[in-house]
Amino acid sequence: MTESTKPLTYMQAQLADRWDAIVIGSGMGGLTAAAMLSVHGGKRVLVLERHYVAGGFTHAFHRPGFDWDVGVHYIGMVNDLRSPVRRAFDNITNGAVQWAPMPDVYDRILIDGHRYDFPTGEERFRAELIRNFPGEARAIDRYLRAVRSADRMSGLYYAEKVVPAKISRAIGGLMRAPYLRWAGRTTLEVLSEITRNRELIGVLTAQWGDYGLPPTQSSFAVHATIVEHYLEGAGYPVGGAATIAAAIVPVIMRGGGAVVTSADVAEIVVKNGTAAGVRMADGREFTADAVISDAGATNTFGRLLPEEMPAGQNSALHELRSELKKLPTSKAHLNLYVGLDRTDAELGLKGTNLWIYPGYDHDENLRRFLADPTGPFPAVYISFPSAKDPDFERRHPGHSTIEAITVIGYDSFAQWADLRWKQRGADYEDFKRQLTERLIEEIVRQVPQIAGHIVHSELSTPVTTRHFMNYEKGEIYGIAATPARFKQRGLGARTPVRNLYLTGQDAAGLGVTGALFGGAMSASVVLGRNLMSAVIKPMAQARTA
Repeated sequence: MTESTKPLTYMQAQLADRWDAIVIGSGMGGLTAAAMLSVHGGKRVLVLERHYVAGGFTHAFHRPGFDWDVGVHYIGMVNDLRSPVRRAFDNITNGAVQWAPMPDVYDRILIDGHRYDFPTGEERFRAELIRNFPGEARAIDRYLRAVRSADRMSGLYYAEKVVPAKISRAIGGLMRAPYLRWAGRTTLEVLSEITRNRELIGVLTAQWGDYGLPPTQSSFAVHATIVEHYLEGAGYPVGGAATIAAAIVPVIMRGGGAVVTSADVAEIVVKNGTAAGVRMADGREFTADAVISDAGATNTFGRLLPEEMPAGQNSALHELRSELKKLPTSKAHLNLYVGLDRTDAELGLKGTNLWIYPGYDHDENLRRFLADPTGPFPAVYISFPSAKDPDFERRHPGHSTIEAITVIGYDSFAQWADLRWKQRGADYEDFKRQLTERLIEEIVRQVPQIAGHIVHSELSTPVTTRHFMNYEKGEIYGIAATPARFKQRGLGARTPVRNLYLTGQDAAGLGVTGALFGGAMSASVVLGRNLMSAVIKPMAQARTA
């Protein structure tokens, strides 16, 4: 990215008052919507990001000798040029992001001393499951059929969020119903109908950290999406996740748009029941024909919109706000960033992710930990980002990196929520130090060759996420992917306020890819064109996510 195509800070930028569209937030959903509006609609789009770095959970941070991605650990379906995921990324980045394939075994599951590998390819995945559970072949086949069925049914469900409002009102219920037969049940409910083998269920749901809810709480639909997403393996952006935003920003700028950081939006301006622009924290206003929020549904409807609206919209908005209050947020997390003074090759580190659990019952593991945070972690996910990125050695010769992530309750950190970053006091730092030591112990237990080579470690907590990402309880997946979330018809690109649209995870699915498609959906609604079909899916022969 050259200086002329880098985001500007709000104080530096010379910005017009009027734009075709304004996007609040530069996460994956916001950048995707802005790029598609620019490329396919010829729109001049202003993207306003409150953080000092663009990219949301795709941004990276740096320390001397190291860099780490904060939210991208692996992405499925990017190795196939024909897949809708790869086509979507290529469309918004002008094909500028290169993808390195993950190892053949992309996920390794370690439960109570037992090892289970998830290899690339559905048939090999199936064979590995049957090798570990030879008496469960029929159940495993039923499970894979259920995953495929749920994934196929998702197409109409998400299409209903894009079609014209008249069509949605007329047949929307019919379009949603097939998917809701899967989405309306929990993961454990569906799997319990397939098998009674609790160990098999524990293995099949071992990627629950990818969507942030254990089996009794998560919708089977989100579980099926994640499983299908990775069946044919995964990839990692060459140069790290920051290359994604770096490739999208010039696309927006070439269309006359701008991406501005350190730009704090205080309020969405509504006139005569129509979103007309935004008011910044310093009082300046920008106007546009469309306002698209990537700030999450709770922030958008609860903080950025005026409390009172015109009578008709006030009723619809009040109903949506009431429904959102009933939906839980996804779980908060800890992320330990580790820097090593040897290369991946010297230490024998590979890119395979490790998922470590104390037992097969993920709900019980989590319940015990939330009740007693000094007990065993409910899950530890260990990622080797430098080993996944063939460009890391060029950027940081002689070094390598590891990340360790676990779920934790926001309540454990709530007392420090309103204190300033890096000024939260000795108790906070002591608690972080204890958690850091425990996570390092787990990493060294699993990867003993790194002992003595850790030269940097840094822990992010739920209040870190709250500070930088503006999620109220430090959640990373927005609204939790429960069955109730999928039944909530108000979650989509359209909102009760004219010319106001939602994008990102809460408009579609979870994670970077979910936010990507949320951006495509919101751009589709703004332009009145189905970009999902016209741009992303033509010629696609791979399974959709």
